[in-house]
Amino acid sequence: MIPRRHFLASSAALSLQAQPAPKKVAAIVTMYTNDGRLNTHANVIIGRLLDGYSPNGVFTKPRTRIVSMFTDQTPPADLSRGLAAKHGFQICNTIRDALTLNGSDLAVDAVCFVGEHGNYPTNDRGQKLYPRYELMERIVEAFRRTGKSVPVFHDKHFSYSWQKAKAMYGWSRELRFPLMAGSSIPLTVRTPQLEIPYGAAVEHALMIGYGDMDAYGFHTLESLQCMIERRKGGETGIRAVEWLDGDAVWKWRDSAGQWSRPLLDAAFARAPQIKAGRPEDNVKTPAAFLLEYRDGLKAVAYMLNGHASGWTFAAKLQGKADPVATHFGQPRESGAVRPLAHFDGLVHCMEEMFVTGQPLYPVERTLLTTCALSLLFESRAWKKRLETPELAIAYRAPREAYYQKT
Repeated sequence: MIPRRHFLASSAALSLQAQPAPKKVAAIVTMYTNDGRLNTHANVIIGRLLDGYSPNGVFTKPRTRIVSMFTDQTPPADLSRGLAAKHGFQICNTIRDALTLNGSDLAVDAVCFVGEHGNYPTNDRGQKLYPRYELMERIVEAFRRTGKSVPVFHDKHFSYSWQKAKAMYGWSRELRFPLMAGSSIPLTVRTPQLEIPYGAAVEHALMIGYGDMDAYGFHTLESLQCMIERRKGGETGIRAVEWLDGDAVWKWRDSAGQWSRPLLDAAFARAPQIKAGRPEDNVKTPAAFLLEYRDGLKAVAYMLNGHASGWTFAAKLQGKADPVATHFGQPRESGAVRPLAHFDGLVHCMEEMFVTGQPLYPVERTLLTTCALSLLFESRAWKKRLETPELAIAYRAPREAYYQKT
């Protein structure tokens, strides 16, 4: 007979041995603050890896462990140093040191790269010049030097430049490391729940967005893309783009873009925050992103600051009389929700890739929307429609796509 206390002790030891050690993660961030004015993406993403998060409202302890951090900027309100003392991770002077833990060999299992927020210049087109390419290049240099690579998560779009974005994507294909990128909006709840049937024929699609044309313009395009990439034939890329400003938006809507009017009405009916009156009376600086896809699909993203806030999608499916539509976010009647709940879905997908090595959604979605936004800014500068052979980016969306349901 084995004494009970010995049995329990042996069982506990075996249980501990059976649990895999948490994956070690290096955090590469531009800036880490939350001073009441600015709650940076580093805080809302890395903070969840430190303290836990609640996808679909269920609290989840992190399955990974932050072991090092590099910060490109350290303002007076920096939080990274205090968090390092609290959680026991290293603050490193270089990205290479963060990935090798100040050694000569790769010493982490994954990289979380958050290149959003910080004191960086804006070009004359209105694009913020985040050094995402340059910081990613240092991550890749560490991979090359050590002859090893690990999964990388890249927050938001790759770059303001489509050329740099394609190079960043190319590094992941060359060195064969799992790469996932993008933002939290495609992974948040949808009101009502809506997924385009896999393989459905989509005749037209529309997205309503708002906010800064660069940072939130990406959210708008990415949310549109996560819906229409499921269409018949899969994603084949974008043939041409055009940016319209001012009265040209309404003139297009009422002429060549008349197909968008019923979709606008369907989207407005789903949007929880719409100002009374006509959008042309409420929006002082309207913009529209026109997208012509290589398979013939036509889509538009209206940026309607002053009339709508948030992101709302609508589409006309072949064989369906009425458009389908959904709002990306909580329902109007949901009441209090946990702060920034949309980031819980993003961190869930990121950590799943760190643990399994398999991205939950295609990185090509981020590549296509990054490059489309970059070329839309070129269209705005040149004031004309642009043919876009650079956007011949084809991929297949997963049949079972993750997004939060509550």
